[in-house]
Order: sequence, then C-alpha cells, then structure tokens
Amino acid sequence: MSNEHTPLITSGVCGLTRASCGMAPETSPDASPQSDPTQPSKDPRRLNTFFGVMVPTILSMFSIVLFLRTGFVVGHAGLLQGLLMVVVAYTIISLTILSICAISTNGAIQGGGAYYMISRSLGPEFGGSIGLMFFLAKVFACGEYVLGLVEAILDVFGRDPDSAVSESVKVLPQGYWFSVLYASIVLLLCLIVCLVGSKIYSRTAFVILIVVTVSLMSVFISSVAIPPKSINITHPGPGNQTLRFNASYTGYSVKTLRDNLFSGYSLDYSTNSVMSFATVFAVMFTSCTGIMAGANMSGELKTPSVSIPKGTIVAVLYTFTAYVLLFMMVAATCERTLLIEDYGFLQKINLWPPFVTIGIYCASLSAAMCAMIGASRILHALAVDHLFGLPLVPATVKSNSGNPWVAVLYTWALAQCVVFAGELNAIASLVTIFYLLAFAAVDLACLALEWASAPNFRPTFQYFSWHTCLLGILSCLVMMFVINPVYSSGSIVLLLILLLFLHYRSPTSSWGYISQALIFHQVRKYLLMLDVRKEHVKFWRPQMLLMVANPRSSCQLILFVNQLKKGGLYVLGHVKLGDLDSLPSDPVQQQYNFWLSLVDKLDVKAFVDLTLSPSVRQGTQHLLRITGLGGMKPNTLILGFYDSCIPEDFFLQDSAFCNSSLGQGSEEEYDFGVDLPSLQAHFPPVRHEESPRWLSPEEYVGIISDALKMNKNVCLGRYFFQLQGEDKDSKVDGSNRIIDVWPLNLLQPDSCDYEDVCSLFLLQMACVLNMSSKWRHARMRIFLNVETKSGSQAWVVNEETFRELLKKLRIRASIKIVPWESLVHHAVPQGELVQPLSEDYLTAVNSLLIEHSSQATVRFLYLPRPPPLLTQAQQYISQLETVTNRLGPTLLIHGVTPVTYTDL
Repeated sequence: MSNEHTPLITSGVCGLTRASCGMAPETSPDASPQSDPTQPSKDPRRLNTFFGVMVPTILSMFSIVLFLRTGFVVGHAGLLQGLLMVVVAYTIISLTILSICAISTNGAIQGGGAYYMISRSLGPEFGGSIGLMFFLAKVFACGEYVLGLVEAILDVFGRDPDSAVSESVKVLPQGYWFSVLYASIVLLLCLIVCLVGSKIYSRTAFVILIVVTVSLMSVFISSVAIPPKSINITHPGPGNQTLRFNASYTGYSVKTLRDNLFSGYSLDYSTNSVMSFATVFAVMFTSCTGIMAGANMSGELKTPSVSIPKGTIVAVLYTFTAYVLLFMMVAATCERTLLIEDYGFLQKINLWPPFVTIGIYCASLSAAMCAMIGASRILHALAVDHLFGLPLVPATVKSNSGNPWVAVLYTWALAQCVVFAGELNAIASLVTIFYLLAFAAVDLACLALEWASAPNFRPTFQYFSWHTCLLGILSCLVMMFVINPVYSSGSIVLLLILLLFLHYRSPTSSWGYISQALIFHQVRKYLLMLDVRKEHVKFWRPQMLLMVANPRSSCQLILFVNQLKKGGLYVLGHVKLGDLDSLPSDPVQQQYNFWLSLVDKLDVKAFVDLTLSPSVRQGTQHLLRITGLGGMKPNTLILGFYDSCIPEDFFLQDSAFCNSSLGQGSEEEYDFGVDLPSLQAHFPPVRHEESPRWLSPEEYVGIISDALKMNKNVCLGRYFFQLQGEDKDSKVDGSNRIIDVWPLNLLQPDSCDYEDVCSLFLLQMACVLNMSSKWRHARMRIFLNVETKSGSQAWVVNEETFRELLKKLRIRASIKIVPWESLVHHAVPQGELVQPLSEDYLTAVNSLLIEHSSQATVRFLYLPRPPPLLTQAQQYISQLETVTNRLGPTLLIHGVTPVTYTDL
C-alpha cells in the first residue's frame, strides 16, 4: 500500500533534508512567499554550536550586569546574599535549561526558538500567548540593554553636573530627554544592523566576545596591579544640589571583605527608591535571561537539537564562573560606598580604563542586537502561524536572504517606546517577570510532555524528570511574586487574556495538542475506574446511539437528541453497506473526518462511530455491541421513523451549510482536510420518491427487536424536521414550548398500568428534556386516559396515586384527564401476536392526540413491542404511522431498564 512507504512527517529531522534521502523537497508551511521551489535555495542553517549558541548566549548573559551592575548587587545585598542570588537565579535557569534540552532533542526545531517549542508542545493557545509574552520580554530587554549602554556612555562622555565648562571628552549634556535621545540613536544603529541581517551580527559576535573577555580579564588583573586609591563621586541631588561621596578602592583586604559580607540596602541614586532583596534580585536576574539566545536562533542552526543543549550548558557554566569570581573580587577590594554610588567604578580601578569602557559598549550593544534579532524571529514565527490575524500579517514578509525585516521594524518600534522609561533599574523588574513567566511555560511544556507519556516523546537528552520541570515552574512563579506581586499578577492576567482571545478565536492547527495526550492519559485511568458492576439506578443517565442514514435529512433530530443526553454518552452511528473482502481498503476510515466536521458544524457534543456491513440491521447490531468503552456504552437506540415522507435537505436551510456562507470562515482555521464544499459533496442528496429505500420494513422492525433483545431502550423520532430553534445560534429557552407525555400504551386499550418500566422511562426522558438548556422553561403535561362514564370513581384514585408518584419523582408537570370510553369500542380484543386493531380505532387515537396535543412542541408516546414474526412488520409500522400521522415532532419510546429512584 502507498501509505506504507510514506516518509517522515516532518522534514529536516536531525539536520537531514528530504532531498538528501532521495525524495523531492516539499514546501514548508513556514516558507516565505518569495521562495521558488524550482530554484536551488540557499540553506539559511549555517551556524554551528559555538557561533550559533555559545557566543550569543554568553554575550546576552553578560549584557549590562557584568560591568555596570555587579557593584550595585554586591553593595546593596552584600557578598553572601549576592552569591545566594546568583545561586538561586542559576538554579532556576538550570531547571529551565534541562527542559529546553529535553524538548529541543525530541525533534526538529524550526525558527522561533522558545515560541516554537512551547506552541508545538502545548498547542496554539498557550504557544501564542506565551510566545507574545516572550516577545515582549525580549523587547523590554532590548530597551534595557540600550539604556545601560547610554548610562555607560554618559559616565564617560557626560558633562559633569557641577561644572559649567565642559572638560576634555565630557561634552554630552545629561538629563531625561537627552538620555532618551541617545538611546534612540543607539537603537537606530541596532535597527540598521538587524535590517542588514543576523549574519553580520553572528560574524562579529565572536570578535565582540573576545573583546568582552579581554576586558573582563583586565578587571581581574587590575585588582592585583592597582594600588589602593580614593575616588570622588558626584550625583545631581534634589533641586540644583550636587551630592558628593568619598569612596575608596582598598585592594584585596580582609576588612573590606568582612564589611561587604552582609546586606546594606539603601537608596538607589538612579531611581531614588530604597532597594530590597527583590528589587536587587530583579536587576541581577537580567543577566540570566539570555539562556534562550541560542534557542531563538534555531532557524539558522545547522543541527539545533545538538547545538542548543550543548552550547547553552557550556555558556551557562562559563558565565556562572565569571559572575562568582567577579562578585568575590569586588567584595574584597571595594568599599560599599563605591559599589553603591558608582555603577561604572570598574573603569576607575582599571589599568587602562578604556578596556572596561570598550567591554561595556560591546557587551551592551551585542546584547541589545541579540534581543532585537531574537524578538523579531519570535514575532515572525507568530505571524507565519496566523495566530493573531491581520495585525501581524506584515510581519510574515522576509527579504531574499530570509531576514524578517518587517518583524525587525515592529520590534524596533516597541523597543523605542521602552526607552522612554529613562532608567535601566526602572524596567528591570518587568523584564525579569516576563522572562520568568516564559521560563515557567517552557518547564510546563516539558512537564506536560513527560506526564502525557507519549511514545514519541523520547528526547536524547535524559538528564531531566517531571520533578525538575515542576520545581522549575514553582521556582519561577515564586520568584515572580517575590520580585513584584503587582507586575506578576498583571503579567499573568495579560497571559490569561491572550489565552482566552486565542481560545475563542479558535486557531486550530496540525501541530498536535498536548492537551489531547493528557486527556487520553487521564480518561484511560478513569474509564478503568468506571466499573459497570457498581452502577446504580439513581445515577442513571441516557447514553444514546443515534443511527443516521443521511445527516442532510436528520440534522434536526441530531440537535434534539443532543438536548436529550443529559451529560451522557452521545454517539452518531452510521452503517456503510459493503463487504471488506471485495474492497481494496476500508472505506469507513476515510469518512470519519467528514462526520467529525459535521459534528463541529452542528456544535453537538457527540462521538462518531461508523461500521461496514452487508446490511443495516447487522451493522446496527455491531454498533450496539461494540460502541463505547467500559462503563460508557449506549443504553438507548434512537432511529428515525420509517415512513413514506420525502425528507427535506437541512443543508439548504441552515446558514452554516448554505452556499452563501462559503468563504466566510477564517482562512487561518485548520479544517483537518474537510472544507465546506467537500462536506456538502460527501453526503449524498436526500431521498426522492423514486429512490430505493436503504432497508425494508422487516429489517427496520428487526433492528427494534434486536435492540430490545439486547436490553437497550428504543426511541423512534418522527416529524423532527418541523422542530425549530435547536441550533447553536438559537436563543430559545423553552418558555413558549410544551412537552406532552402519553404514558399509556395507546395500541393496547385495556392497558391501565401507568407505573410499568416503559411508562416510567417515558416520564424520565421527558424530565431529562425539561432540564436541558433550550427546554428549561417548557411546560410539561402528562395525559391520563381514563374511563369516566363507567360510574366508578377508581380513576380519581388513580389520578391521586399518579400525582403522588410525580411528587416522589420530583417531576413538575400538570396532569390532564382524557376520557377513553369513546375509543375502546373501536378496538378488537388483543390477539396472540400483534393487536389486530381496526383502522377506525387507530384513526380515532390519532384524532385524540391531535385534539389534545396540537399545541405541543414535542410529544412522548408509548412504543409497543414489535411483533415476534417479521411478516407482521409492515402492519406494525402502518399502525404507528396512522397513530402519529400529522402530529408534529413525536418521540415513540419503549424503555426496558429501570431508571427512576425515589429514595435519597
């Protein structure tokens, strides 16, 4: 068979392309519109582990904290709490890295990095919302790095606030608007580089890393070579005042180390707010947010599943070592005043100050460009997946070289808004919280994959477990609220709003949903716990199998039964006539998607079960036996009525199926291969007068008999094409509806038992309908057929007894007394087989029903047992047809299982 030789679903696994396997390349859904499959494309995946992951990750993690905020952290928090912050931060990111490594080694990673991992694991709702939050985190980080660079520039070139004359190179005026101007210029420079493409950045990143490393080495060398010295520090104070501080660089000193061991939180001169553990940790944690810099370049890595884990782990170990050594060095050589009051003190204690200056500029600029490139890749991936509709459509555009330049412009515009914050420390908390939320989402994705126990989740990276994932989630959430409860709550609310937006926008996809795997895992457990031996009548609920020949003529009945199920199992069954021995393949398998699409269109909560059988009767037997699983199996069979009425085509009446609605659906909506024209074409036209019937009267009655033998309740629905207001857009609440119940067997005149199993089943089904959403306020009427002219008052007692029964059953209904004598004389005594009732009697019963139930919306009638001999099947159907003629929507019911319970 052809499908036995189908290649892997996803191309490019582990760096292999389909062309390398001798197969024709396919167009990727993420391919740009400009790409021509006939032309030899330039492979954008050129970066290896070192240049593609290690270098950008190290530079992103050094960023502005390495040279500009190390003293700030140690000065306020002290060495011990500073090292604790480093350990806590790196513990959190290490747990997240384990999840990143697990996900990235479980399959081919496309462009979009963390967003791609989350969306393809958790589905479009979580993926889109977390992806947008991660994009915002990158944008804020870009603005933060630019502000840090401006701060470093002004530290060297900024005009001294207490000097009226510019000295040497200190020529740049300072102030809020000047800082915004300088940040905008730097951001424009980043934009130009990113518009040219990430290749320039990747080529220069290694040189930048060397420069930063040399600068860092100069700091350690200077700590030994520079003798102790005093440093004067000035800051603009309130009004026109100038604040002056005298600080000291002591060199390596036990006393200095002892003085800097413990915390000394004080006023931050840049924001004029008192620092705390949370605010300092927020600033320090921005050095740890770059762990996904390599993952965000996944679309440009040769082998992302190999490069991302290896490069990220090495980069984290490298930066952790650098931060610990630097913290210990500054704590042992610098007084606390110097650390707190001068962010750029490392320049003043260096053998050649420009070393540190160049390192700061390179680290900050590269981190800003890396954040802008990473954010643009995430936004482009979001746009390609069509999750947010028209606003992001322009972001799908790419240049000939594959650079998403419109997404870069989006990122630059938002980062430009961020720089209006003016101060790095002012936005550090928000950046940290956004990143922590994204890290928690990655851990959640890995946790969900692990808990789902899907056979295809077998990452080559094995150093993780559900414990590490859960601990990562909890640690991220705890630290979010430790840093800033208001920002944390706001970010989670924003996430939920995005989640709800995407959920109601219903962007279906072919990515696979982890929710389905988790649901399967749990449902299997609960189905095993659902023991049929523990069933009790007081918890009985209807579980329906509705046999549908052609949904074009059965949609109203499908919608009605959906209201009748009361949270029970609801299955649409269909028998495809044929013999598998004479067919090359099973035709039923190809039909499931069409039926499931029908269920989606009608918005009913139903399963679909199809079978192939030589006859409808035999196929119905199969479905009655095998449909369902464990304790969830149908207990009620529902059939349409067998009559000569020409059915109406529901597809021509409902706007969801009409031709006028074609093209109105969302273009982004994934239809699982079944669009509306295909759905209409799949189901055949409704039966005409000349059309042959699917089954004979004998076979139809045989199906009813088979169901009763199998101890299944049976319902026959007639005239439901006349029932309106059952569709999903209807606002009907039942206030103008009437439900009529005739619990007496009208085809057995001498019957007066209102409390047999079948009669009680009728009452139960009518009550169930009355509890549904569209029938909640409907009036229920129960008709009692009595002989009032016989002189006996027994019927009064029977009425009172029946009223007590309704009270015990908690059924709210009015009782209507219907005289019965005028019809009894038409009847002929019951025979051994079918009641040989006269045509006059049947017509009289029909007239009685029309007289009393003409205003009813739906009627529940007692369905007599079918005859034991199928030769009388036609007579049985004719009697039912005459009794229900011109009645309107009617359900004939025969119940065989006890369903009512009066005790608590």
